[in-house]
Amino acid sequence: MSSDSQDIRRAILTKWHEGLSKYGNLFSSDSISGTSPPSVFVGSYNYPKVFVGPMVPPIHGDTSLLDSPEKWKGKSLEEIVNFRLSLVRGIQKISIDQTEGRYIENLQEVTMSSKPTDSDLIFEKVTSPKISLDGESAPFGPIGEIKSAKFSSTSPVKLIEKTFYDTDLKAQDAVLNLYNSGIEISKIQKCFSIGMLGQKRKLVPTKWSITATDDIISKSLADEVLDYSLIDSCRVFSYSHLGNTFSVVLFSHRWIYEMVEAWYSNGVLGFGSDYEDARGIDHPPVIAGAYFAAKLGVLEYLSEKKIQAGVIILREIRPEYSIPVGVWQVREGIREAMKEVPIISDNFEHALSLASDKMSISKSEWLSHGNILKLMRQKTMSDFF
Repeated sequence: MSSDSQDIRRAILTKWHEGLSKYGNLFSSDSISGTSPPSVFVGSYNYPKVFVGPMVPPIHGDTSLLDSPEKWKGKSLEEIVNFRLSLVRGIQKISIDQTEGRYIENLQEVTMSSKPTDSDLIFEKVTSPKISLDGESAPFGPIGEIKSAKFSSTSPVKLIEKTFYDTDLKAQDAVLNLYNSGIEISKIQKCFSIGMLGQKRKLVPTKWSITATDDIISKSLADEVLDYSLIDSCRVFSYSHLGNTFSVVLFSHRWIYEMVEAWYSNGVLGFGSDYEDARGIDHPPVIAGAYFAAKLGVLEYLSEKKIQAGVIILREIRPEYSIPVGVWQVREGIREAMKEVPIISDNFEHALSLASDKMSISKSEWLSHGNILKLMRQKTMSDFF
């Protein structure tokens, strides 16, 4: 991390600590009363016995914004970090196979609730000041081991409730049914994580459920897109938010996809990339969950337009992105990019120039770190068919 990133990160966290005074001291409390967005979290530490529980802010009312990434467009990094870190995470250690019992069933009811849920947690001891910043999930604040938990009665989202009780439905089909019915991806991910979907149910760490949900949906969309006609020109889209700049290049080719990331670490530029063809990716991507999040965002566009294309996504991570807030911002960033009016180009080389012009990184640097980028320069378009 560069010195600029460290300074920005320090300033944001200092402001957050100062702002906690309006809620009381979250770091020295043995209880909390507030309205869960609703939100639950399943950790990955100590797998297969993991720490599971609700996330609750010290305020009552409509807190839904605190855990709805789809609604965070236009929010600054500081705003997102501030309201995320007001969420206190209650935990109990649970085996991943334990998807029944009063505690888990209460959390499942909270998860399927159609509105924020009033919650009261009492902890074994004062909350830990540890803050979670893992890069995949959105951050959250203090953690406390739950001694007892009470939740107000909830009104479930009917479609989620129906899916929950359908134990014959495979988890993959359950995810797709909910997605195709308009349920927000962040809500589906929580249902997946807390063991509500599928035939053989288990708890899934939140950061894994995020990637799994994106992967399931994007695979389905890719299969659909393979039946559509190819675009006949190149289209270039771009979008910037939260210290991230995205450029998306669509070109006339059967579905093929690559994402190249660039970031700065102590003033040194680093790169990572992964790619796939119509057979999909056959290994865990180097760039992790961002790969599937971006893939989903661009495939939604191709599906909506009923077109097929080759896709290259360039992501520049600037020093201003000093605190990771989760891969949701990649998915939502690409979604926003695809809403823009594209720049049309009649050749790949020009399209790549337009895409790299949006970045502080040169086209030659991008070219040296992308597989499809290199391949496209070495062969003519006709060589691919």
